[in-house]
Amino acid sequence: MRLFDQKFGADFLAGVPTQPGVYRLYDEAGALLYVGKAGDLRRRLGQYRTAGRKKRERKRRALVKAAASITWEVCESALTATLTEIRLIQTLRPPRNVTSAFPFLYPFLGIHVENCETYFCLTTSPAAFPAFDLHGSFRSREVTAEAFFSLMRLLHFVGHPVPRHRCRRFAVAPHSSVLGFRRVPTETADGWRRLLRGESRAALEALALELIEHDGARARAAEIREDLLAIDRFFQDEARALARAIAATGYSGYPVAQRERDLLFATYREASA
Repeated sequence: MRLFDQKFGADFLAGVPTQPGVYRLYDEAGALLYVGKAGDLRRRLGQYRTAGRKKRERKRRALVKAAASITWEVCESALTATLTEIRLIQTLRPPRNVTSAFPFLYPFLGIHVENCETYFCLTTSPAAFPAFDLHGSFRSREVTAEAFFSLMRLLHFVGHPVPRHRCRRFAVAPHSSVLGFRRVPTETADGWRRLLRGESRAALEALALELIEHDGARARAAEIREDLLAIDRFFQDEARALARAIAATGYSGYPVAQRERDLLFATYREASA
């Protein structure tokens, strides 16, 4: 007899509706283990019943082994099920869910111009940096941070760093960095804002041309190329992706709140299907 049938009964699936919905798995103590969504609840839970030992099925088999009970609730559509799943994961943080469980770690990038100084900010604590024009939130901390520090390294060739103590006066917050530069034309800030909004990478192209004329940058051509590619990767994978989702869904808030980002993209994927 299958493990699923042993634990939940051979007739369990017969009582599960074929409508969209969300389901929850609990352990023997009644603690929530996992939240999932389905366009067809019976079909999805049936996949847990037939889960084998193949790599792609290990997660389902492990959940069946750990679970003592399963509940579900019907939703009016697959999109409603997806949005409900995200909200439940964000609120309840089941230990077996990773995706959507930590939206507070989604980063923002910001720009602030003050007199002849331009400041750049990377943060997961947007409320701590009210002086900055923030952009995001973005999904990947790795891609976003790599682009941020790549840009900071490149701007060292064309500007003069502001002392760190002057950068720290804005705020000090976990997972946050602020760096500033003098002698970077303040009008270029608009170009960087457009890049962060996923509208144009003209600022990046202009910086690349400026670096070609810089002796120090030419001497480190391989490193410069990697930094330029990191910024372009962020533009394509994060900034433009967010811009497309906002345009397709008519989302009116910007920057996108961390808890709203996954909900926005779920709506976008449904609209694009």
